[in-house]
Amino acid sequence: MPGAQKVSENLSAQIIHDEPFFRAVADEIEIFAAAYAGRLPVMLKGPTGCGKTRFVEHMAWRLKRPLVTVAAHEDLAAADLAGRFLLAPEGTVWHDGPLTAAVRMGAICYLDEIVEARQDTTVVIHPLTDARRSLPLDKKGELVEAHPDFQLTISYNPGYQSAVKDLKESTKQRFVAIEFSYPEPSIEAEIVMREAGVEAPIASGLVDVALRSRNLRGQGLAEGASTRMLIHAAKLLRGGAPLSAALRSAILLPITDEPDLREALGAAIAASLPNGLSLQ
Repeated sequence: MPGAQKVSENLSAQIIHDEPFFRAVADEIEIFAAAYAGRLPVMLKGPTGCGKTRFVEHMAWRLKRPLVTVAAHEDLAAADLAGRFLLAPEGTVWHDGPLTAAVRMGAICYLDEIVEARQDTTVVIHPLTDARRSLPLDKKGELVEAHPDFQLTISYNPGYQSAVKDLKESTKQRFVAIEFSYPEPSIEAEIVMREAGVEAPIASGLVDVALRSRNLRGQGLAEGASTRMLIHAAKLLRGGAPLSAALRSAILLPITDEPDLREALGAAIAASLPNGLSLQ
């Protein structure tokens, strides 16, 4: 089938050839590998910027499987995942969505921040998360049996959950869960050094800034500075930006728009800066 050949070629291009750096902090690699061996779906739970996406990329490389990533958003419809009929010069033609393509060809499909999608959209994944391992394409009248190597992974941030945006229990209980958090300071500094190419004192100082910001969580700040933010700040420093400017641009300004919170966070960060530096 020409369509199947095209899907295969597209997925082949999504095989990760070079090892993505990931620093394990517990047994997350072993749990994911065991879940993949048992063809169990996996749910990654943790705050923004703590390494969930990098972990999936690392596991796709380790397992030698193509990776199809879908960033969920509030307008994501079931058809965006499964596929739809589209007009073409030869007439109306069915086009597989990213989920269907992964199901057919045995890729790892990663639905990032799944709670951002409409709740009726997430129901489409249910038949793939139990013994059926199939995807019904109602509009096409086809039942797609999952390739033996197919694996479904989702992620979400429990810190943002609310009555409006949360996974249904009927969805959560279908997955093996792996919990992520920010690593302990020495490991987080190691990650910042590796990702940004900075020296240990800089990385450790940035981690100290993050710890101070995380102490404000629950006091109006949804989350403190993420590991990703620290890497951004470190890269700005490596590029020649002054320390105060790097911290302001990579951490202080992105993390909140509330003037009072920004002032409190700025004061907390300033307490860890060398004398004479300010975030103003």
